[in-house]
Amino acid sequence: MLREFKDFVMKGDLIELAVAFIMALAFAAVVASFVADIITPIIGPIFGQPDFSELKVAVGDGAITYGNFLNVLITFLVVALVIFMIVKAHNRIQGAKAATAKGCPFCKSTIPLEASRCPSCTSQLEGTPA
Repeated sequence: MLREFKDFVMKGDLIELAVAFIMALAFAAVVASFVADIITPIIGPIFGQPDFSELKVAVGDGAITYGNFLNVLITFLVVALVIFMIVKAHNRIQGAKAATAKGCPFCKSTIPLEASRCPSCTSQLEGTPA
Protein backbone atom coordinates (compact mmCIF):
# COMPACT_ATOMS: atom_id res chain seq x y z
CA MET A 1 0.00 0.00 0.00
CA LEU A 2 2.86 2.37 0.79
CA ARG A 3 4.45 1.66 -2.59
CA GLU A 4 1.16 2.36 -4.37
CA PHE A 5 0.84 5.64 -2.51
CA LYS A 6 4.42 6.58 -3.46
CA ASP A 7 3.70 5.73 -7.11
CA PHE A 8 0.54 7.84 -7.00
CA VAL A 9 2.31 10.83 -5.46
CA MET A 10 5.25 10.64 -7.85
CA LYS A 11 3.15 10.54 -11.03
CA GLY A 12 3.90 13.43 -13.36
CA ASP A 13 0.29 14.61 -13.47
CA LEU A 14 0.09 15.04 -9.72
CA ILE A 15 3.41 16.87 -9.56
CA GLU A 16 2.29 19.21 -12.38
CA LEU A 17 -0.98 19.83 -10.57
CA ALA A 18 0.86 20.65 -7.34
CA VAL A 19 3.16 23.08 -9.14
CA ALA A 20 0.17 24.71 -10.85
CA PHE A 21 -1.60 25.05 -7.50
CA ILE A 22 1.44 26.70 -5.88
CA MET A 23 1.81 29.06 -8.85
CA ALA A 24 -1.90 29.92 -8.62
CA LEU A 25 -1.53 30.78 -4.94
CA ALA A 26 1.43 33.03 -5.69
CA PHE A 27 -0.48 34.62 -8.58
CA ALA A 28 -3.49 35.21 -6.33
CA ALA A 29 -1.27 37.02 -3.82
CA VAL A 30 0.14 39.23 -6.59
CA VAL A 31 -3.35 40.03 -7.89
CA ALA A 32 -4.67 40.74 -4.38
CA SER A 33 -1.80 43.17 -3.84
CA PHE A 34 -2.38 44.74 -7.27
CA VAL A 35 -6.05 45.31 -6.46
CA ALA A 36 -5.42 46.57 -2.91
CA ASP A 37 -2.42 48.77 -3.69
CA ILE A 38 -3.13 50.03 -7.23
CA ILE A 39 -6.69 49.47 -8.46
CA THR A 40 -8.59 50.32 -5.26
CA PRO A 41 -6.80 53.66 -4.71
CA ILE A 42 -7.53 54.62 -8.32
CA ILE A 43 -11.26 53.88 -8.14
CA GLY A 44 -11.58 54.65 -4.43
CA PRO A 45 -12.41 58.32 -4.89
CA ILE A 46 -15.66 57.26 -6.58
CA PHE A 47 -16.82 55.93 -3.20
CA GLY A 48 -15.06 58.63 -1.20
CA GLN A 49 -12.45 56.40 0.44
CA PRO A 50 -9.34 54.66 -0.82
CA ASP A 51 -9.92 51.46 1.20
CA PHE A 52 -13.15 49.64 0.39
CA SER A 53 -12.90 47.38 3.45
CA GLU A 54 -14.18 50.26 5.57
CA LEU A 55 -17.41 50.59 3.57
CA LYS A 56 -20.38 49.31 5.55
CA VAL A 57 -24.06 49.83 6.21
CA ALA A 58 -25.31 49.84 9.80
CA VAL A 59 -28.16 47.40 10.40
CA GLY A 60 -29.40 47.51 13.99
CA ASP A 61 -26.51 46.60 16.25
CA GLY A 62 -24.52 45.04 13.39
CA ALA A 63 -23.18 46.14 10.05
CA ILE A 64 -23.04 44.83 6.51
CA THR A 65 -19.43 45.26 5.38
CA TYR A 66 -19.96 45.31 1.64
CA GLY A 67 -16.53 46.89 1.15
CA ASN A 68 -14.79 43.55 1.73
CA PHE A 69 -17.05 42.01 -0.86
CA LEU A 70 -16.12 44.76 -3.34
CA ASN A 71 -12.41 44.07 -2.76
CA VAL A 72 -12.88 40.35 -3.39
CA LEU A 73 -15.08 41.00 -6.43
CA ILE A 74 -12.51 43.33 -7.98
CA THR A 75 -9.78 40.75 -7.31
CA PHE A 76 -11.87 38.05 -8.98
CA LEU A 77 -12.55 40.22 -12.03
CA VAL A 78 -8.85 41.05 -12.42
CA VAL A 79 -7.90 37.37 -12.14
CA ALA A 80 -10.60 36.41 -14.66
CA LEU A 81 -9.42 39.10 -17.08
CA VAL A 82 -5.77 38.04 -16.81
CA ILE A 83 -6.63 34.36 -17.30
CA PHE A 84 -8.82 35.26 -20.28
CA MET A 85 -5.96 37.22 -21.86
CA ILE A 86 -3.47 34.38 -21.20
CA VAL A 87 -5.78 31.78 -22.78
CA LYS A 88 -6.50 34.07 -25.74
CA ALA A 89 -2.76 34.65 -26.32
CA HIS A 90 -2.04 30.94 -25.97
CA ASN A 91 -4.72 30.08 -28.53
CA ARG A 92 -3.35 32.70 -30.92
CA ILE A 93 0.20 31.34 -30.56
CA GLN A 94 -0.96 27.75 -31.06
CA GLY A 95 -2.87 28.71 -34.20
CA ALA A 96 -5.47 26.51 -35.76
CA LYS A 97 -4.50 22.91 -35.31
CA ALA A 98 -5.15 20.61 -38.23
CA ALA A 99 -7.98 18.23 -37.51
CA THR A 100 -6.91 14.60 -37.15
CA ALA A 101 -10.29 13.13 -36.37
CA LYS A 102 -13.95 13.51 -37.24
CA GLY A 103 -17.19 12.34 -35.74
CA CYS A 104 -19.21 9.44 -37.11
CA PRO A 105 -22.61 10.81 -38.20
CA PHE A 106 -24.30 7.57 -37.12
CA CYS A 107 -22.92 6.65 -33.69
CA LYS A 108 -21.14 9.95 -32.89
CA SER A 109 -17.85 8.24 -32.01
CA THR A 110 -14.51 9.85 -32.91
CA ILE A 111 -12.75 8.32 -35.91
CA PRO A 112 -9.62 9.16 -37.96
CA LEU A 113 -10.10 11.50 -40.93
CA GLU A 114 -8.89 8.86 -43.38
CA ALA A 115 -11.41 6.23 -42.22
CA SER A 116 -13.94 5.05 -44.79
CA ARG A 117 -15.87 2.95 -42.31
CA CYS A 118 -16.61 3.61 -38.63
CA PRO A 119 -14.78 1.12 -36.39
CA SER A 120 -17.50 1.41 -33.73
CA CYS A 121 -20.71 0.93 -35.73
CA THR A 122 -19.18 -0.25 -39.06
CA SER A 123 -21.25 2.28 -41.04
CA GLN A 124 -19.98 3.27 -44.49
CA LEU A 125 -19.04 6.96 -44.31
CA GLU A 126 -20.16 9.41 -47.01
CA GLY A 127 -17.58 10.67 -49.49
CA THR A 128 -15.33 7.64 -49.10
CA PRO A 129 -15.03 4.68 -51.45
CA ALA A 130 -16.78 1.46 -50.42
